[in-house]
Amino acid sequence: MRPSDLLIPQPAGLYCPLADVFIDPVLPVDRALITHGHSDHARTGHGSVLATQETLGIMGIRYGEHFAEQTQIAQLGKSIEINDVRFTFYPAGHVLGSAQIAVETKGLKIIVSGDYKRAADPTCLPFEPQRCDIFITEATFGLPVFTHPDLAEEVQKLLRSVKLFPERAHLVGAYSLGKAQRVIALIREAGYEAPLYLHGALEKLTNYYANRGARLGLLKPVAGVPKEDLQGAIILCPPSAIQDVWARKFPDPVTCFASGWMRIRARARQRGVELPLVVSDHADWPDLQRTILETQASEVWVTHGQEDALVHWCQSVGLNAQPLNMVGYGDEGETEPESQAS
Repeated sequence: MRPSDLLIPQPAGLYCPLADVFIDPVLPVDRALITHGHSDHARTGHGSVLATQETLGIMGIRYGEHFAEQTQIAQLGKSIEINDVRFTFYPAGHVLGSAQIAVETKGLKIIVSGDYKRAADPTCLPFEPQRCDIFITEATFGLPVFTHPDLAEEVQKLLRSVKLFPERAHLVGAYSLGKAQRVIALIREAGYEAPLYLHGALEKLTNYYANRGARLGLLKPVAGVPKEDLQGAIILCPPSAIQDVWARKFPDPVTCFASGWMRIRARARQRGVELPLVVSDHADWPDLQRTILETQASEVWVTHGQEDALVHWCQSVGLNAQPLNMVGYGDEGETEPESQAS
């Protein structure tokens, strides 16, 4: 069987003709399999959606209860057969509920990674490498310059600043799904026990994480809190809010941004970030390489990100590789569909 008989890129997304399903389609389709809840992978308007329970819950929060005509829960590690094609979801370690999807028939096995990371994350299940014939990988940070630093040290940078400037509020820009909750959990692991304050756009998803067992400590809405009570406080908000007029109501705020892109200092300066925190929910260059080798795949397809560099590396170690040049998938700067009201 040719790989293109099992999965083929189309304008709407990766398509499995044998089962007549799409994976992470960017346009409305009859049947969609969704790897995770970020808005560039999980969209509304599909006829039916198969995803993990957490991803379905996240889509319901972001898009409303009727985001698809029908939904079905995918149990991790348990296969579902559609027209003799077996689909199996495995943890991807990206955000809560994120999954790789194995697509298998007649001895050919393709793994669609979705977005993934290999670094520890107390808020979601870790990535589980799976052997396959073809591995379809993201490459958001697919350049040698991207080697993520020690997370504990990034959190300590924040906590040292809080201690050094007790009269100032610290605004931490973090994307509403996954990043904000991970940063909160890491702050708690570092021993910080004071209340953490939330911008309104982060509340629903953060509460969902807490209800699913994430240990996030005491969280409070920042709306309505007197300015003088926020001296020395840590407030989490969408990245766009740190440059908004909203940020001016806090006492001499230290602007922070948690993102893998903060490795590039020019990006921090462009955003007016005083304290960049290199915290990424994507695999860095060494982890992309490690993951590809662990799958023992003989062929690699690269969906989005820095495709050319990763394809070149794969070919240099004897693997067949090609970029898929998929359109419609973003990077760590995913859009924020929720209300920006505080």
